[in-house]
Amino acid sequence: MQQLTGTGVALITPFKKDFSVDVDGLKSVVNFQIDGGIDYLVVLGTTAEAATLTKDEKELVIKTVIEANAGRLPLVLGVGGNNTAEVAEELKTRDLSAFVAILSVSPYYNKPTQEGIYQHFKAVAQASPIPVILYNVPGRTASNMLPATVIRLANDFKNVVAIKEAAGDIVQAMKLIQGAPQGFLVISGDDMITLPMILAGGAGVISVIGEGFPKEFSQMVRLGLERKVDEAYKLHYLLADSIDMIFEQGNPAGIKHVFKELGVCGDTVRLPLVNVNEDLAGRLSAFVKKIG
Repeated sequence: MQQLTGTGVALITPFKKDFSVDVDGLKSVVNFQIDGGIDYLVVLGTTAEAATLTKDEKELVIKTVIEANAGRLPLVLGVGGNNTAEVAEELKTRDLSAFVAILSVSPYYNKPTQEGIYQHFKAVAQASPIPVILYNVPGRTASNMLPATVIRLANDFKNVVAIKEAAGDIVQAMKLIQGAPQGFLVISGDDMITLPMILAGGAGVISVIGEGFPKEFSQMVRLGLERKVDEAYKLHYLLADSIDMIFEQGNPAGIKHVFKELGVCGDTVRLPLVNVNEDLAGRLSAFVKKIG
């Protein structure tokens, strides 16, 4: 799965002022990523506000991204949830021919045990006709998928090929890198520690800040993978303040303001999310001007 090495981005879903899906804006976002040197695109992740999209809107987003991408980059589809049977059914019935893998989040809200998490992903792996990227994000799910559980899944199911690790814990990430079977990819899900994870043996990132500054961020990742440490850290520290800012008042409100400032698309979000306040908007705008 070398297609998943490097920089992937979790695409936003642009909305018009009336909160409908902005198809032209989404096409612009896709082209902005490709022009900026991103390696692959992730569709309908958390950053896409997938939780507030209807079934028909999700289909529209998928169709739009596939058409705009036109086969230029590998695509990954977010398919996850806290109803195991429902996730498995979707994987069995959805046309996944345009995608190289699915990204599936550890069950949220239910707070399963490690055995429950294992059994959930066993069902996902058995149902999925394409490779599976596990997604560990304790800040959203209220449970941490431990390295032992991930490594067990990676050893038991050949189509469990990677993890997006977003616990924000570099020690946990290193345990995954150390213990995972050969070829299993440990992908950062935390923009701030992407470079340290890569230098420890990680495969890259699925990023949020990377879609706002694709040229700079993807170059940082490439330099990290090439072990050009000083050059990579120069770019890391160039972008570090913006990483804090885009998450300060929720994702994707921050990154959507960056896109608005760049002229790529609007910054509308759906409730319960709201736009960033005037203070943060000003700081983000100033940062975009500085980078530009």
